[in-house]
Amino acid sequence: MDDQTIHPSSDHVLEPARWSISSGLDLSAFPAVYVLPTHIGVDELHAVEHQLTKSGAALTYDIREARLVLGNVSKTRRAKFELHAGGVRYKDIDPVDLAKIELESQRHMKQRHEELPPRKRRKLEVTDSQSTTNESTKTENQESTPSGSETEAEDDEGAEPLSQLSISQAMVPPSLESSPPLATHSSPFRNEESPDLIKVVNLEWLKDSLSLGVPQNFRGHLIYVAQVLPIDKESPSPRPSAEPAAPTSVSRNAEEKRSREPSQLKGILQRATAEAAQKPRSGFHVPRAAKRGRISNAAKRDFTNRSFTSTTSHDSLSRRPYLLHQTTSEYEEGVPQPLPPLPDWVLQNKVYACQRATPANSPNDAFIAQLKEIKLARLLTNDEIGVRAYSTSIASLAAYPYEIQSSSEILALPGCDQKNAHLFHEWQTSSDHRIQAAKDIENDPALRVLRLFYDIWGVGATTAREFYYDRQWRDLDDIVEFGWNTLSRVQQIGVKYYDDFLLKIPRAEVEAIAGIVERHARKVIDDGIVCVIVGGYRRGKAESGDVDLILSHPEKRATAGLVDKVVKSLEKEGWITHTLTLNLTNTKRGQETLPYITNTKGAGFDTLDKALVVWQDQAFSSHGSSPDAQARKLNNPNPHRRVDIIVSPWRTVGCAVAGWTSGTTFQRDLRRYAKKIKGWKFDSSGIRERGSGKWIDVERWLDPKTRCTNWIEAEKRVFEGLGLEYREPWDRCTG
Repeated sequence: MDDQTIHPSSDHVLEPARWSISSGLDLSAFPAVYVLPTHIGVDELHAVEHQLTKSGAALTYDIREARLVLGNVSKTRRAKFELHAGGVRYKDIDPVDLAKIELESQRHMKQRHEELPPRKRRKLEVTDSQSTTNESTKTENQESTPSGSETEAEDDEGAEPLSQLSISQAMVPPSLESSPPLATHSSPFRNEESPDLIKVVNLEWLKDSLSLGVPQNFRGHLIYVAQVLPIDKESPSPRPSAEPAAPTSVSRNAEEKRSREPSQLKGILQRATAEAAQKPRSGFHVPRAAKRGRISNAAKRDFTNRSFTSTTSHDSLSRRPYLLHQTTSEYEEGVPQPLPPLPDWVLQNKVYACQRATPANSPNDAFIAQLKEIKLARLLTNDEIGVRAYSTSIASLAAYPYEIQSSSEILALPGCDQKNAHLFHEWQTSSDHRIQAAKDIENDPALRVLRLFYDIWGVGATTAREFYYDRQWRDLDDIVEFGWNTLSRVQQIGVKYYDDFLLKIPRAEVEAIAGIVERHARKVIDDGIVCVIVGGYRRGKAESGDVDLILSHPEKRATAGLVDKVVKSLEKEGWITHTLTLNLTNTKRGQETLPYITNTKGAGFDTLDKALVVWQDQAFSSHGSSPDAQARKLNNPNPHRRVDIIVSPWRTVGCAVAGWTSGTTFQRDLRRYAKKIKGWKFDSSGIRERGSGKWIDVERWLDPKTRCTNWIEAEKRVFEGLGLEYREPWDRCTG
């Protein structure tokens, strides 16, 4: 590709150095210019603004003041979104009317160009002290720099871009008071009698203009033109929907200094000089931890004081607390309504979900569904404490066998508090049985995008926030157009089959997939293979999001490397279209239980051998299709499914089945209970004592006489060894 060519639809990332072009480009006659921060790095954004400033352009940091918007966009729909998000009130303009306006503007432009005098460099008045400082600086620069032009370029790079202030905020130095203010800058590109237009132009136009030294025609680069409507002066300034990655602490300190000492900085040039030493150099490397910290801070700023988050300002903390009131329906003639007989786990205050039965269907499902929405919002906004708190309260409410009638019942449940009681009161008394926080979540545009990204296979909440705040992506098209090559292979597959993976899998199809996997496992080993369907299927769900299978065999040698053999056999027949991950972690450590202290970073709950694969049913009607195998494969209409194949040695198969069957909170509390009550470390590969690291044989495998002959008995022995009552799979539906 040519070095001077930039394709906005490609994955090429622009570098700030590409904008360092020495050019006599004069943009002083153009209307106010705004540079979209979407799909552009912070360093590159500053480089573009710097070039525009050197070219005499009237930069603004408020898109509502701009009449020329430059951005790395290529679609009309995206241009409209950016204008709307920035608070610009506009309407589409008829193409015929636009053509007439353009012809009149060209005539007006030609007339004005004939009247404009040649551009001259403005001379600024300086004080004696400034003159002395400048002379000494000039002498130092002449000694250390080969040419004055390079020195001037370095000084310009150190100054803050003009776009850091809106035009209406910019202070003009005394020597420039005779010139018209930037906000009213007269442009030959607009006839004052014509409608007020705003144009969105691709950044490629600026590149071409800089290369040739003269402004080029917008033809081929114009994305969208609209007529600007008057702005309501009383309307508050909108929050930008797409801001650059969260500013560094240095730039934040600089902004705070400006707000504290406005009288000390008399103009743009003085402010730029004062901040030059504080501005970080472009192109500096940002560590990943620092980047994530900035992204987290940006998310906190976005969601502070929202009804569905726990972050509050100082003002909100001083508000009068909400008090629960018992209504007359809760009292009859002054006597409180009696509560139903409380379950033993409530009376005994059993806080762990693994100590009680949690059925799939609860009489309080409608209220719990609202709490799950808030829990997901807490996850997407990086509130880990809130996620754990809501997980605990939801599990407790789901286990309660009665329909809750009052807030006092909620306060009696382990893991529930005043916050949950307040939310129930709000839900119970609202006309539509909706919590306001849940409504706000549904209508929040940022959360909608974060949820969209979170639903991509291979993208967690942290990566979703990175896509939104750092990459400035707003939909799946943005990911494909601007960042496809930056995705991991798992994420690429997740985007490619996004719609397929959102489809639920009926139980009959889950059973069919398990049967095929078991057949291939017995083919590569022998008939001693056992295949167990776990996950939501075993808990009784009518439909599953994915298929989780555990393979095991009474002989230890048979499970070593088994997952690799099974996957290859399935791939050969075409059932597996993509193998995303294949781990032999357990085989490599001799199929022993995970050590209590391990050097494996992020080992997590599961450390067994496993493969994450994409599955597609090969059975479909091929009538009229090509006999070619590859063509037939491409014409397969069956949806792609996510399948996890896990292999467990027989001696700890009970731990694997218990862990992979239970709901998320039930599984979490199994680990918490083992740690707090027994002093053990529990994971799907077995149990170890935390003090000595000794393996705990809760399944009684060491003695050949007491070994389990089936996996169901092995799972029951795990509960027995932990001192817990066995819970059937359909009683572990904690979510």
